[in-house]
Amino acid sequence: MTDRRLARRVEQADTYTFFNCLTDDQLLPIIDALLPPHRERVFTPTLTLSMFMAQALSDDGSCQKAVDDLLAKRVCEQLPPCSVSTGAYCRARRRLPKAMITELVTATGALAKERVRAPWLWQGRSVKLVDGTTISMADTAENQADYPQQSMQAPGLGFPIARLVALMCLASGAVLNAAMGPYQGKGTGEGALLRTLLESFETGDVLLADRYFCSYFIIALLLRQGVDVLFEQHAGRKTDFRRGKRLGVRDHLIEWKRPTRPDWMTPEEYAEIPETLTLREVKVGRKVLVTTLHCKRQAPPQELGRLFASRWHVELDLRNIKSTLGMEVLRCKTPEMVVKEMWVYLLAYNLVRLLMLEAAAFVGVLPRQISFKHTVQLWLAWSLRSLLTLATNLNERLTLYELIASRIVGKRPGRVEPRAIKRRPKPYRLLNRTRCKARAQIRRTGHPKKLK
Repeated sequence: MTDRRLARRVEQADTYTFFNCLTDDQLLPIIDALLPPHRERVFTPTLTLSMFMAQALSDDGSCQKAVDDLLAKRVCEQLPPCSVSTGAYCRARRRLPKAMITELVTATGALAKERVRAPWLWQGRSVKLVDGTTISMADTAENQADYPQQSMQAPGLGFPIARLVALMCLASGAVLNAAMGPYQGKGTGEGALLRTLLESFETGDVLLADRYFCSYFIIALLLRQGVDVLFEQHAGRKTDFRRGKRLGVRDHLIEWKRPTRPDWMTPEEYAEIPETLTLREVKVGRKVLVTTLHCKRQAPPQELGRLFASRWHVELDLRNIKSTLGMEVLRCKTPEMVVKEMWVYLLAYNLVRLLMLEAAAFVGVLPRQISFKHTVQLWLAWSLRSLLTLATNLNERLTLYELIASRIVGKRPGRVEPRAIKRRPKPYRLLNRTRCKARAQIRRTGHPKKLK
């Protein structure tokens, strides 16, 4: 199914779909522990969060549609109808604590990590993926103040843009934690955002990432926590296999020297960083990999190559969040609500991943073999037809697991696709001035001719 058709299917996701998930037996204790003090009213925190998730995934995305959807369902269930005004719902969204949503994301990520079975791990160790991406949002003065547009764009012609770094579990695909910041500026790079997530690592973890994160200080900070790493060699560093301790053909141990102190690090922190690091550099195929896994027997080059190839999963996971679920452009008008909306998307993503984990464990396949799109399609279709009550109907739930796991993702090694689209866009000119000036020009000279 194409992304456009899937987006229409996701648009049909209603409030009760997410309300049933949040009030499931497995998540209800977590929800109860995180609920803020509140009065009993129509828009309870749980219902508001469910409506927020359905609204974020909706193609309409308006607060009015969310309220109308709730109104229709209350009438169908013979409950007193709520007001058609969106004011109460908007205030309820603003009251939702950001900490509640973020802790729900990390709690569901931790729950998914706990359900990972031993055969799904790499040599009995948990592998974590990290990567960054960018997100656009509504062009308002408040958003521009906190998340400025790209500097090369003229004022009024661009959109606020944020940078997102996500930490994900390789075995389950769930989001374990995330950090969001402006697209550019001091301390807003992917490395800086990753440093804010270091508390999410545990001793014995293995971090898998691309060459951008291959930094001396990131490696040193992770080693201090007992975390091993596997990166591709940074483009700015040269590799000479004639130096160091030879382990095999194009495989050696080499000492890296500590660089000069960066601006973000205090002298006290810099003094705690070791002056040298002994790292392993190995060439697998066309790539030079850098790792702290020194033992050639436990981590032969071919095994490291296969592990690094699985790094591509984080690219697909981010694509699923942005394209399949629709987080590529956030709709909220203020920075506070933009951050909440981002975490709401991640929460919806983790709920789908939990469903995939249960299906994989029941059928006996790897979670990564199950299609994310297929799970979303089937889950929404199943929920919309009221064929499943996740909290009570065990037989129908097991049937759903079998159907989810029936779609196995094919292996396509070495797949290459052009980054281009075949369908031509509509013949409209690009807006290269502010909308106010464009209106004034139209009033003077009329609409310009369409491009051929």
